[in-house]
Amino acid sequence: MSQDIKISIVDREGKTHEVEAPTDMAMNLMEVCKAYELPVEGTCGGMAMCASCQCYVLSDSILPEKSDDEEAMLSEAYHVQENSRLGCQIHIAAEMDGLKIQLAPEEE
Repeated sequence: MSQDIKISIVDREGKTHEVEAPTDMAMNLMEVCKAYELPVEGTCGGMAMCASCQCYVLSDSILPEKSDDEEAMLSEAYHVQENSRLGCQIHIAAEMDGLKIQLAPEEE
């Protein structure tokens, strides 16, 4: 049985989008943003190589640990904060229900 979780996404204009994401389709946060036509590029196709899907985690949701690739990419990205993550590296799971993120500013 498919379970959808609710995610709040604050876009670059400060508008909050309440979206639902399925936990049974192996989607990541970048793909969810794209599915709702939010301005996330995902230039590298989810390989943790571009940071165009960088977001800030605003809630205390349980997320997977950052991989070495994600850490390395964030160390080179712009606008990085302590709560920065790459959306492509966060795979949707039931524990994330109620997740709130904000899209990082676009790269210059």
